[in-house]
Amino acid sequence: MKTFQKPPGTQDVLPNTVETWQFVEKTARDLCRRFHYREIRTPMFEATELYQRGVGETTDIVEKEMYTFEDRGHRSMTLRPEGTAGVVRSYVENKLYGDPDIAKLYYIGPMFRYERAQAGRYRQFHQFGVEAIGSDDPALDAEVIALGYQFYKEVGLNGITVEINSVGTPEIRASFRTKLLNFLEPMRSSLCEDCQSRMDRNPLRVLDCKVDQPKFEGAPSILDSLDEECTDHFTQVRQSLDAMDIPYRINPRLVRGLDYYTHTAFEYKAQGIGSIDTVGGGGRYNGLVAEVGGDDRPGVGLGIGLERTLLLLENQQIQPNMDTALDVYVITLGENADRESPVIVQKLRNAGLAVDRDYQGRKMKALFKAADRTGARFTAILGDDELERGEIALKNMATGEQQHVPLSELATVVFSFITEHKKGNNQP
Repeated sequence: MKTFQKPPGTQDVLPNTVETWQFVEKTARDLCRRFHYREIRTPMFEATELYQRGVGETTDIVEKEMYTFEDRGHRSMTLRPEGTAGVVRSYVENKLYGDPDIAKLYYIGPMFRYERAQAGRYRQFHQFGVEAIGSDDPALDAEVIALGYQFYKEVGLNGITVEINSVGTPEIRASFRTKLLNFLEPMRSSLCEDCQSRMDRNPLRVLDCKVDQPKFEGAPSILDSLDEECTDHFTQVRQSLDAMDIPYRINPRLVRGLDYYTHTAFEYKAQGIGSIDTVGGGGRYNGLVAEVGGDDRPGVGLGIGLERTLLLLENQQIQPNMDTALDVYVITLGENADRESPVIVQKLRNAGLAVDRDYQGRKMKALFKAADRTGARFTAILGDDELERGEIALKNMATGEQQHVPLSELATVVFSFITEHKKGNNQP
C-alpha cells in the first residue's frame, strides 16, 4: 500500500512541540494587547496582482517564490507569501481608514514561499506581524521596533540584536541608484548571478546579497543621500529608541527584500540557526496603501518568523513552562463503576478540571502506568463497592497518599489540593 509523506519544506507540529508554539503565540497576543494592537485575519490566498503591485515585481518573492494558481474562474491567485499586502488590502476594502484613530493590527498565521528548505526556512512557515496604519510619526516606527524586541525578550531569548537603516523615499533611492551603479559596474562580472540581475532592475538589493557582501566595502551609503526630512525622521526614530532603552546598530546596507519600504527599515538578528541570521524585520511603507488602490495613508509594520523563533528557543535550551498535565485520571473496577465513569469524567471537566480515563479495557497495572505517563496529579479509583457507598478513592500521585472522598465533593477536593500546592510553591 502506498504511504504518504509531508510535502517538501513543510513540517508536522506534534504534541510536546505544539505546546511551545502555543506559548510563543500566547506571548505575542498578550504583548499586542498591552501595545493596543487588535487581531486581523485575512485570506490565505489573494489576487496575484496584489503581491505584484504591493511587494514588487522585481523582488525574489514575486519572481521566484510565489505559489500561484488559476482558479476555476480563470483568476490568477497566490498563496500569501507575506502578511502586509493582505492587511493593507483589507484596510482599504473595509474602510478602516474611516476610524478616527490609527489602525493598529496584528496577525499570526501561515505564509507560503517556494524556497530552498534549510534550518529555520520552510515553504510553509508562520509569521507574527503587526501593522500600524495612519500616522507618519517617527515614534510609531520606534514603537513597532520596540514591540518586536520585547517579544524576543518575553519568550526568553538571549542575543537578539536590532539593526536599523533609512531607505529614504523613492526619489532619494532613484538618485542613490546612480551612485551605487557607478560603484558596482566595474565589478559586475565578478558578482553572483543574482547580483548581476538585480543591478539592472533593483540595484539597492545587491547590497542585501550574502554571497558578495565582502566586495561592497567602500560602497556609497544611502544615509549620505538623505534629504533633510528623511534625516530628521531617522534621527527622531533613534531618539525614541534611545529613550526606550532599545539597543540597536545602524546598518547602512540594510534594504530589506520588499519594494514598499520607505524611511525606516529594520531587522532582528540572531546567531545559531545556520546561515540565516535574520529572524524578523520590517519597516515603514508610506505609499503602499495608495499602491493597492486606497487613499494614501502612511504605515509601518514588522514580521517575525515563528519557526526561527522556536529554533532559537531549542538551540538556547529554553523550555517554556507549559502546564499540560492532567488533574485527574479516572480508573474504574466493575461493571457498574464502568457505566458511571463517563458521568464522573464529564462532571469533573464541567468543573474546569483536565480529566481522562481508559478506553482500551486495560488491567489495573497498565492503568496506573497510563496515569503516570499523562503526568496526572491525582488518580481517582472507583469500584462497585465505592459507588454503592457514594465515594471514590483519590490518590495523590506525587506523595502516594490515598483517601476516600464523597463523589459529590470530588471536584471540590481536587481543586483544594491544587490550590494548596500552588500556594506552597509560591512560598519563600
